[in-house]
Amino acid sequence: MKVDGAILVEDPMDAGPAANRLEAAGYQGGFSFEGRHDPFLPLAFGAEHTERLELISAIAIAFARSPMTLAHTGWDMQLLSKGRFILGLGSQIKPHIERRFSMPWSKPAGRMREMVLAIRAIWDCWQNGTPLDFRGEHYTHTLMTPVFTPELSPYGAPRIFCAGVGPRMTEVVGEVADGFLVHPFQTREFIEQLTLPSIERGLQKSERERADFEISCQLIIATGRDEEEMVAARNAARAQISFYASTPAYRPVLDSIGRGDLQEELKLMSKQGKWLEMAGRIDDDLLSRIAIVGERDKIASMIRERCGDFADRVSLVAPFAPDADLWSDVVSNLS
Repeated sequence: MKVDGAILVEDPMDAGPAANRLEAAGYQGGFSFEGRHDPFLPLAFGAEHTERLELISAIAIAFARSPMTLAHTGWDMQLLSKGRFILGLGSQIKPHIERRFSMPWSKPAGRMREMVLAIRAIWDCWQNGTPLDFRGEHYTHTLMTPVFTPELSPYGAPRIFCAGVGPRMTEVVGEVADGFLVHPFQTREFIEQLTLPSIERGLQKSERERADFEISCQLIIATGRDEEEMVAARNAARAQISFYASTPAYRPVLDSIGRGDLQEELKLMSKQGKWLEMAGRIDDDLLSRIAIVGERDKIASMIRERCGDFADRVSLVAPFAPDADLWSDVVSNLS
């Protein structure tokens, strides 16, 4: 099992040292995500300061960009990292795409399928000289002149991982992507009931085997070096979970453990700005069903119990743990 750590910094200049610490601690990958900052710039700095660490955008918001812009970014990141880049994409939800990014929203699963296929068509044009002739419902790319064609890459094109929650998106990822990014808001029951069967249907469509595909399980980790840190980590995890749980698209995760009614309650509270009160609605049972909560020396065994039989790699989402980039013991026990 590969283990990925977070490269989450406020100043991009700090990303290089952060990535270097992950590599020194034995992590196999470092990931960024599109939150308060661009997801690619920290990985670019990370590439300069590491030699082995895989660099993953987990995730960049696909529908905020075009296939051509993502093709260029992925191509350049693959060159900069000397073949260590994984282009991780996610759809986000309609309000953010339309109101935050001012981009069109329609048929997210179908659009993601075309997004991945269009990027691959562009890369095929650049690397193999195949005429660019991608025509879809959402994206069309039919023009590529020599002046805009990059030189051949000695590393080939990057792999593409995609995130998803619902069955249609998850099936699409299994069909067209190289890997699936399991959302950190998940339960074991949800993965067994929906995620794994959907991936398998997608793999069957593309006539691939499970061995041809990588599943990366993102996990919210709540731990600490003492009781004070444990309390702070649990409270921070509750806040993160309550934010996810208020989103209607994520209700099926709560339904998988009989807690679906909580979604409507949290949605109403979010509209009222009751963020602290929302966190208080995440009880200990729900917290432990979604997050990995425990003492540091037990984290590795808890992760193996949660997802060791299906995950090829895990991403430790532990912004509440001040020393997560130094967890060499956890990494060695999982790798």
